[in-house]
Amino acid sequence: MTINMKNIVRFDVWIDAAFDTRLAKEEDFSLSVNTLAAPESSAWKTLEQAHVYHISPARDELPLQWHASESLLRRTPKLLCVSSGGAGHDTVDVDACTRAGVVVVNQIGGNARSVAEMTIGLMLAVSRRIAESDRRLRRERGFAREDVMGNEISGKTLGLVGIGYAGTQVARLAAAFDMRVQAFDPLLSPDEIRARGAFPVTLDKLLAESDIVSLHCPRDASTVGAYNCDAFQKMKRGALFISTARGGIHNEADLAEALRSGHLAGAGLDVWQPEPPALDHPLLAMDNVVATYHTAGVSHEGRRNVAAIAADQIVTLLQGGRPARLVNPEVWPVFKQRFEQLFPGVVVVQ
Repeated sequence: MTINMKNIVRFDVWIDAAFDTRLAKEEDFSLSVNTLAAPESSAWKTLEQAHVYHISPARDELPLQWHASESLLRRTPKLLCVSSGGAGHDTVDVDACTRAGVVVVNQIGGNARSVAEMTIGLMLAVSRRIAESDRRLRRERGFAREDVMGNEISGKTLGLVGIGYAGTQVARLAAAFDMRVQAFDPLLSPDEIRARGAFPVTLDKLLAESDIVSLHCPRDASTVGAYNCDAFQKMKRGALFISTARGGIHNEADLAEALRSGHLAGAGLDVWQPEPPALDHPLLAMDNVVATYHTAGVSHEGRRNVAAIAADQIVTLLQGGRPARLVNPEVWPVFKQRFEQLFPGVVVVQ
């Protein structure tokens, strides 16, 4: 009997072995790993036959020609699914995929605990001046301990912009520090925000009252550049700004000015535009900024969870099931029709 192979393609960016290991268990699955350094023609050879494209979500990690754009979709007529290797999908044109009848899935929630731990870590590092103390101790003598004296986060008001998977985990961890947690999330009802561990508030109230503002919102048309000089001026004087969301949501020049003027006391930043930032970036020169390289979700545990979830979703999809993390569920009827044409022996669930 001839097996109708289901083709999955990814590039050779780092991924936990759980992904390849899971897919290897399916006898009718074929996984191709394209090499970024190889000629483009070899990558197109596999992509043009792909049914699933598992893609890095990091826009600065993957060359533009390999983003899931309208032009790539035109060259991949058999493509049924684009699977983002993370919670975000910055490298995927979701609207173009929907028009082409291509399902988009992400792995949201897989690294939420890792992101939450890093968020709390950045709060502590900025508030207690941990990184500043570390740097000074390595290069200076003659300063007093009180010169690097910080503040506890316990008892402070934490404002979460977005309380999805990661934001909910942050709220739970913040409770251990007796923080008062409030949240703004336009996608959730006040009752749901309360159920996730926060008091629902308007964005203006959150900015005005929070000792620490932490971003956990998606990067989209409504949020790009939203945290600019106006938003920073609405924040309480002496507040801290934390972002483990996406680069471009906050205006880096405006944030640098808010810190330079003393209106804000410090910032913990895991995300940048571009990534990594230039070595001479003004924010990197500030002692009251703790900077990390988009590693909030990059723990061994987080990466393993994301890889396992991604592989499981692909298996579910290619066996006719409906994956749990659909980004564009409205495409399902068209996808179902396309899938059953390519694989007549498989019936896709409604």
